[in-house]
Order: sequence, then C-alpha cells, then structure tokens
Amino acid sequence: MSTPSSDTVLQETQHWLVQAVIGLNLCPFAKAVHVKNGIRYVVSAATEPEALLKELAHELLLLQRSDPDEVETTLLIHPQVLTDFLDFNDFLAAADGLVEELELDGELQVASFHPDYQFDGTEPGDISNFSNRSPYPTLHLLREESIARAVEAMPDTDRIFETNIATLEKLGLAGWLALGLRGPTP
Repeated sequence: MSTPSSDTVLQETQHWLVQAVIGLNLCPFAKAVHVKNGIRYVVSAATEPEALLKELAHELLLLQRSDPDEVETTLLIHPQVLTDFLDFNDFLAAADGLVEELELDGELQVASFHPDYQFDGTEPGDISNFSNRSPYPTLHLLREESIARAVEAMPDTDRIFETNIATLEKLGLAGWLALGLRGPTP
C-alpha cells in the first residue's frame, strides 16, 4: 500500500473535520476554531513512534508558545506510524507522559483519533466508535484554558458523548459513507 501525499492526508483530514466533526456537531466547539483558522495542521513524516514522540514534543512546545488567537489547537496527523489501533492506544501513555515531562500538564492535553478507534466494551463495527474515527491516526493538542472556556459556555458537556452516539446511530454506516467519509478498515 502506497503512502498518501501530505496534501491528500491534509485534504482528507479537513474533509472529515468539516463533514463529521463540525457537520454532525460531534464537537460543538470545533466550528468556531475552524472558522477563525485557529487549527494548525501538521502532517508527520514519522515512521517510528520515537520520531513521532519528538515531533509531538516540538508541537506541544510550539502550541504553548503560540498566541491562542493565531493557533488555538493542533492536529498532528501521522499516516505512517501507529496505524495499528492497539499500538496507537499504547502510545497515548507516552504522549501523556511527555506532557508531564515538559511540565505542560494543566496547560495542554492530547486527545486521540484513529481510523480504527474502538471504545472499551464495543465491537469494532459499532457506529459509536465513529465519533473518534479520523481518516488517519491523529493526536489533537488542546489548550486546557480553551476546554475550561468551552465547559463554561456549555454547562452540560457530559451529554456531548450521549448526543454523539444518538446522532451516529440515527445516521448509520450508510449515512457516514454518504458524507464521503471512510468506513471500517477491512
């Protein structure tokens, strides 16, 4: 299988963001950041977890030093490494450890998206998993301050997950695919 170009990875990720994350309102906070062009997209060339971890460190520090009005959040997309969901899931502990090592805990956090994302207790094909399914493995770097503001603006954030499940169940796999989004990996 050939590696897609950075342009293709970027286009498919942006399509997913617009169609699924914003279009289905899976994250009610994403639209404002997208409209303000506050999302930094980084397509990694890393082929090994160690290289990705170094790049993650660079991006965390860059986000911390950036003006939030210019860069609110970062999507670190890595199509050539951690394509296996279990390996990706294991890597998240290293990502969280890196946040602590850089003394950024309480300031930044890392959320995760993957083409084969699977919540504990679900089957691989369950539509509920699609709330965290992206075209490529992706680490989402978030500012804690932004999360706090979002929670203040929307006091019932606990309902977002439940609403997402209901939205995805109503949509179904056929509806997901009709949006031009990837389905389950065979």
